Amino acid sequence: MSSEQVERAEQFLRSLQDRICAAVEQADGQARFVEDAWTRPTGGGGRTRVLREGAVFEQAGVNFSLVHGDKLPPSATAHRPELAGGSFVATGVSLVLHPRNPYIPTTHANVRYFEASKPGLEPVWWFGGGFDLTPFYPFEEDVRHWHGVARELCAPYGADVYTRYKQWCDEYFYLKHRNETRGVGGLFYDDLNAGGFESCFAFTQAVGQGFLDAYLPILARRKDTPYGEREREFQLYRRGRYVEFNLVYDRGTLFGLQSGGRTESILMSLPPRVRFEYAYQPEPDSAEARLAEFLKPREWI
Repeated sequence: MSSEQVERAEQFLRSLQDRICAAVEQADGQARFVEDAWTRPTGGGGRTRVLREGAVFEQAGVNFSLVHGDKLPPSATAHRPELAGGSFVATGVSLVLHPRNPYIPTTHANVRYFEASKPGLEPVWWFGGGFDLTPFYPFEEDVRHWHGVARELCAPYGADVYTRYKQWCDEYFYLKHRNETRGVGGLFYDDLNAGGFESCFAFTQAVGQGFLDAYLPILARRKDTPYGEREREFQLYRRGRYVEFNLVYDRGTLFGLQSGGRTESILMSLPPRVRFEYAYQPEPDSAEARLAEFLKPREWI
């Protein structure tokens, strides 16, 4: 296990957090991020940055963390049981943007690097990450653009990379109890170490840097779309599905809580306002009903 690899990943991730925060502030035009630096009692720490009550974003959170410990949590060894009880170092950037306008999609992105070791076994490392889009009032041109950027950044790394990681995203961000995807997908990958460190690191950099290229044009197209109470109430209702996924299925949430992470930073991904309604059904043939057409895996480009 190479400390140089951790240092290189950390340097990139810190700069990525800075770059994304600057772009989000510029897009919002009003609010600024407040940084909350924290340390983890059992090893490591991070920088939580949250922007609230902006002109565009109701809440935006962009987290950087680098944590280490003597015992891997269960969520990290679900696919690598031989590492149970081993030590680890993990560093990553994770973000969730909750716009105020219901016509602007919510979005999430994450890129991370992991090293683990256990006596008697060779040390291992891997990358993970991706980005996904959760619209409330979707537009096909936006979804095609989103997936077009994803496919383009994947292309140098193999003809099948986009197809595989798109499918993984569709399968991962799926609410089984609702029989629907969380949104329109994007990219998701984990346990990536095939091809060596340099190739995997370059791909992860491309994903992290490509996020803004995928999201900002959509935001620019939709940020001035007029909306009323009906659209706002539907947005708040659909945010409830976001909460359900993050608390029931998300591996990142489970890892953070199981590893003794900082609760406020882990749950920063949850929307600031949300509503739940028993047995809600949208009006037939309404704009709200149309969303269901987008919440199932399909080929967008």
